[in-house]
Order: sequence, then C-alpha cells, then structure tokens
Amino acid sequence: MSTQTTQPAETTDPTQQPRAHSAPEALQQRAKAQRTRDRIQTTGLFVIFFLGFIGIWHLATTGLDDGGLAPTPGATWERLLEMLGTAFLLDGPNNVGIFYHLLASIQRVLLGFGLAALIAVPLGLLLGTSRVIHDGMDPFIQILRPVSPLAWLPLGLALLRDSQMTAIFVIFMAALWPILVSTIDGVRRVNPLFLDLARSLETDTKTRVFKVLLPATLPAIVTGLRTALSTAWLVIVAAEMIVGGRGMGHFVWNEWNALNTPSIVVAIVIIGGVGFLLDRSIAQLQRLVPKS
Repeated sequence: MSTQTTQPAETTDPTQQPRAHSAPEALQQRAKAQRTRDRIQTTGLFVIFFLGFIGIWHLATTGLDDGGLAPTPGATWERLLEMLGTAFLLDGPNNVGIFYHLLASIQRVLLGFGLAALIAVPLGLLLGTSRVIHDGMDPFIQILRPVSPLAWLPLGLALLRDSQMTAIFVIFMAALWPILVSTIDGVRRVNPLFLDLARSLETDTKTRVFKVLLPATLPAIVTGLRTALSTAWLVIVAAEMIVGGRGMGHFVWNEWNALNTPSIVVAIVIIGGVGFLLDRSIAQLQRLVPKS
C-alpha cells in the first residue's frame, strides 16, 4: 500500500500571487465607486428639486400674466435669452448690456473690499497684540460696527460728491468690520507660547509678525475675508439702486420702473451666481491655509 502524500503544487501564474498592496487598492476602488454614486445621487436630487421648483413657479404664476407683472418661467426664459444676446451691447452711457452692469458692480465690490482688507488686517494685528490700544479703540468699534453700511451712503455723497466713490465707500464700510473683528479674534487665539518662544530667541518684531503671528492668524483672517466679501456683494445692489449709474442694482431698479419683472428674476439669478463664485474663490483660498 502506498504511503505517498500529495504536496500542493506551487503556483507559477503571476496573477495568482498575493499582492501586498491589494487591500489599499481595493479600498481606493470602493471609495471611488462611493464618490461616483454620491455624485449621481446629488445630481439626480438637484434635477428633481429644480424641476419641482419650476413646476411650483409655473403653477403660482399661471393666470397672473395678464398685466405682465408675474414673472412666469416662460417669460423669464425668453428674457434671459434676450439679455444674453445683448449682453455686450454698448450704445451710449445709458444703453448697455447686462455684462457692463455686472462688471461695474464687481469692480466696485473688489475695490471697496480690497481697501477694507488693506486697512483691517494690519489694524487687527495691532489691536490683537496690544491690549491698551484695543481698549482705547474698542468703544468706537462697538458703536460703528452695528451701523448698516447704507447709513453711510448720504454721508459719502455729501463728502465725496461722486456716486462711484460713494458706492465704493459703502462697500468699504461693509467689509471693514468683519475682517477687523475676525483678525483681532484670530490674534487672541494664538498660543502665547509661540510668541514667548520667539521672544526668547531674540527675534525682532518684524520676524515675530510675519513668521509667527500672521501664519497663525491666517485661518481667522480668511474667514473674515469670506464674510466681508459676501456682505459687500449683498450691499452693492442696494447701494446702486440709490447712487445710480451702471451696476446690477441700478439695472434692477430701472427694470422695476419699467415693470419688467422677468428681467428682475434674471438679474437675481445672475447676482446669486456671481455671489456664489466670489464665495467659492475665497473658499479656495481658505483651503491653502495650512492646518494647525
């Protein structure tokens, strides 16, 4: 009787060899598949919500279009196509396309926002590091900060005597306080040990500010910038309704005077879309901030 035992044959096929990195690859594949499913579900829900919104909009305005005041979906779509077709029209100072109104608003917001950032960030660093100066200026900040930016508009017209500069001034006042308060708060949250260590190394003030204080405060500054830019974009429409000239606010007010409500709906969509893009731009900047 034979006692020979059968030994398992060695596998020579390379596809049968175990691979050490198969588990991470499988996890990556599952994660990628899950992200794809999430995107499909998100897109599907967006389409459903959008169609539902259009349906409710249509039902709410059905039968109310007799006087032209009800902005029905169909009339709004036709007006959107007309506005896109004449977006770059430039026929004199008063007959311009929607692109130039949008460009004027963006320019005012960026100028006012930029000036506010240039002043608020250094001032916030100073007030955050000096308790004496902060306590001396804090009553002014607390009184002026809650004031609506539009309340500064008559004063701007009286002092600057220029509608364009007044609109920029109003944006400046709207953006100044969020950046300033957020920067002060960011400085206060910096670990004192970092500054003490820098002083023990006998670093000068410039090095402490640019190498220690500013990087540690950057997340709070970016948060303030994001809030300030959103606020500035909210305020510009109301300010332009008053100061006139080109701009989305002026466009909306003119269309209301002409009782052209579909144009107002199109303008609202454009204003919201641009505001979303501005917010996303600052959000991308926030991603560049190193995590503490």
